Amino acid sequence: MSVENVRLNITIPKNLLVTLDHLAGPRKRSRFIVDAISRQIEEEEKLSLETQLCAGYQARRKESLELAHDFESADLENWDEY
Repeated sequence: MSVENVRLNITIPKNLLVTLDHLAGPRKRSRFIVDAISRQIEEEEKLSLETQLCAGYQARRKESLELAHDFESADLENWDEY
């Protein structure tokens, strides 16, 4: 699978460029930046999913508690045998 690359012109603080060059090397800036952006996007998507799951669990809380209550006697059935 081929990936189409595009050229960007960005502005960053000089001290950040110095650190970037130190960590990645001046000829490997693009790969370092792509990796950093990819990790950040992955983290943002993970946080978004966690937020959605939390909201879903909270929305279903009452229903889940009612179901747990309805099946409580079945859950406890024969418990004293253990």
